Amino acid sequence: MHPEHHWITTPVTAGLLRGALDLERTEHGLLPHRLPARARAQCADGQLAMAESQPSGVRLAFRTRATAVELDTRPTKRVHTGAPPRPDGVYDLLVDGRLAGQGTVSGGNTVTVDMATGAAELRPGPAGTLRFTDLPDRAKDIEIWLPHNETTELLALRTDAPVEPAPDRGRRVWLHHGSSISHGSDAASPTTTWPALAAARGGVELVNLGLGGSALLDPFTARAMRDTPADLLSVKIGINLVNGDVMRLRAFTPAVHGFLDTLREGHPTTPLLVVSPVHCPLHEDTPGPLAFDLDALGEGKLRFRATGDPAERAAGKLTLRVIREELARIVKQRAAEDPHLHHLDGLDLYGEADSAELPLPDGLHPDAATHRRIGERFADLAFAPGGPFAADRATT
Repeated sequence: MHPEHHWITTPVTAGLLRGALDLERTEHGLLPHRLPARARAQCADGQLAMAESQPSGVRLAFRTRATAVELDTRPTKRVHTGAPPRPDGVYDLLVDGRLAGQGTVSGGNTVTVDMATGAAELRPGPAGTLRFTDLPDRAKDIEIWLPHNETTELLALRTDAPVEPAPDRGRRVWLHHGSSISHGSDAASPTTTWPALAAARGGVELVNLGLGGSALLDPFTARAMRDTPADLLSVKIGINLVNGDVMRLRAFTPAVHGFLDTLREGHPTTPLLVVSPVHCPLHEDTPGPLAFDLDALGEGKLRFRATGDPAERAAGKLTLRVIREELARIVKQRAAEDPHLHHLDGLDLYGEADSAELPLPDGLHPDAATHRRIGERFADLAFAPGGPFAADRATT
C-alpha cells in the first residue's frame, strides 16, 4: 500500500461485480465462477473446472472520485511442461468506458500440467496487488476487467475515495456461450476478446460463457443460461464437439434441439442467435480427436493436429462442414415457429480468405488481430439495423 493515500477498504461483493454467474466465498475473499455450483457439481472434468473459473468478461464496476485504486488478488497461473511459458494475465482498467490502464499480478498459485500425461500439480503461492494511480479527480465509472485466462481470487479493494456500485445505465445484457475462441484464447487482454469487442461496439453488457474446450452442448450450461436474466442470447457451437470427438451426427441434432428448447423455457421470445464455427482448416473435413503436434512441441511451439479419418464422416463423425450444414438446417426448421431465432454462418466472421491473410497461429485459436476482426464483424452483422440484435427489434 502506498502511504501517501488515505485508503478506504471496500468489501468486494456481488454488487460490485458483473459477468459472473456465481461467487464462491473463500477463506480470504471471493472467487468468481461463470457456471453456478449446481452445474459444476454435475461434471468432474478438470478442463471445465479450469475454464469456468477463469473470469472471461468478469469485471468490477463502480463509481468513485478516487485517483488511486488497489486490488489484492491471488491468481492461479498455468504452466505446461515442454510448452512455451504463458505471460501473466492482463487486467484492463476502463474509465468511463475507455481503456485507461493495464496491469498484471505476479505470484499466486501455480498449476503445472504434464503435457504427456495430463496430470496437474497445484503449488500454492502468495497474493499480489494491482495498482492504478493518477486517475482523473472527478466522479467517474471505473471497470477493472479481470484476466480472461487466469483464475482470480479477489481479496481486497482499496481506493482513496468512497466507491458505490456502478449505476445501471439501462444497457441490454448479452449472454453468449462458445468455445475457447469465445473465451478469448490468445486475445491480448480481457476487453479485446472478440465478444468483449463486439459488446463494446454494440453498446451492451456482456456475460461471457465462452468456456475453453467445453462448448459441448452440456445440459447444465443450457440450464444456467435459461436461468440467467438476459436481453440477447447467442450460442456458438461446433469446434469442441469435433476436436473432442464427443458425439456423432445422430446425437448432435437432438442435443442442439434440446439445448435450444432449454434456453426457450427461460427466454421464450428473447432474440437468440445460433452461430456456426469459424473457418479452421484442421477440422473442416477431418474429424477429431485433436492432439498436440509433438514435432512442433519439440521446437518449443504449440500447435495442434486432427487425428480422425475423413472417411468416417459417412459413419456420422462430425466435421466443421457437417456441423455448419446441420445448424443451418435446424435453425431454418425451428424458425418457422420461432421468429426470434436467428442463424449466423461462422464463415461470415472468419472464412477461408481471412484464414489465408490471418492464419490461426497454433492451427486452432485466433490471435489478437483476428479477435478484433471477428468482434467487429459480429457487431456489424448482429447489432446493425435489421440484424438479430438490433436495438429496435421488437420483443414481447
